[in-house]
Amino acid sequence: MPDASDDLGIPMKPVRPATPPPARPVAMPPRAPDLARAGEAMRPPDLPRRPGDPAAPPRRAEGEQRRLTVGREITLSGEITSCDLLVIEGHVEANLNNCRDIEIADGGLFKGEAAIEEASISGRFEGNLTVRKRLLIKASGRVQGTIRYGQIEIECGGQISGDIQAQPAASEDTKLTADAAPARAAG
Repeated sequence: MPDASDDLGIPMKPVRPATPPPARPVAMPPRAPDLARAGEAMRPPDLPRRPGDPAAPPRRAEGEQRRLTVGREITLSGEITSCDLLVIEGHVEANLNNCRDIEIADGGLFKGEAAIEEASISGRFEGNLTVRKRLLIKASGRVQGTIRYGQIEIECGGQISGDIQAQPAASEDTKLTADAAPARAAG
């Protein structure tokens, strides 16, 4: 039989066994990090709760801090709120609100406005700085602008310039009296 054909008389080619294509290394996409370890339940996101809610998340432990670090060669601008410690190794141009402490490392720069409890400056600060407790300017530190402080310490070599004033420290008795005073309604 020279050629195979079907019932209509159309010649057909003989079927050859399929050969797989040559094996090539398969590039696997990078694996996403596991969101939960095996055996651990997924934790739902923290939702805002009212103070009396029994399902409210526990308070932070004493050692836990809300810490924000801006690393070297990083530039950040905007508004920063609600951190316990801001560490600046890069450049930050911002308003700093509701934060407790700031550390500006040697080579770090902060431009803007900050009202905080304590500051340790080895780099540069330019702007309005209000430190309610202790302002420490290290030997390599440079502070320029409007500065208000409770206590100040400047290491040999540290520099400060601008409108600089000490603030009277609020005594605990004064603070308790002011907090205990009832608020008047505007009439």
